[in-house]
Amino acid sequence: MIEPDKRLLRSDVGEPTVRTMAMPKDANWLGDIFGGWLMSNADIAGAVLAYRRATGKVVTVGVKDFDFTSPVYIGDVVTFFTRIAKVGRTSVTVHVRVYSERAGAQPGEHLEVACGTFVYVHVDDLGNAVQVPEI
Repeated sequence: MIEPDKRLLRSDVGEPTVRTMAMPKDANWLGDIFGGWLMSNADIAGAVLAYRRATGKVVTVGVKDFDFTSPVYIGDVVTFFTRIAKVGRTSVTVHVRVYSERAGAQPGEHLEVACGTFVYVHVDDLGNAVQVPEI
């Protein structure tokens, strides 16, 4: 049985931004979910928070790091928690932590499966970098 992760209760993990279920189309022939699927969804979650903070369009300009700590399997419910790590003049850096709830697990039993840091730039309709508004 997976031990409940008490870190989900701490504010430094961030806010749950995206939650989805890993499906057979997202897996390799052994039943493990592709790392690219996990990174793609983490990028989407990070972009949601960056968009909110920038109050407008953002584009991904970099992935500082992304670590896989445990596999994700078909049927897992995967939650992407985000928090702003840094706000620059035109950029927003977002830290994403990924937790999985295994099929058949008790509610609240989560396992951290990945984490990463994404950098987004706030852009106008022409794709030019623009300043992130002050809060």
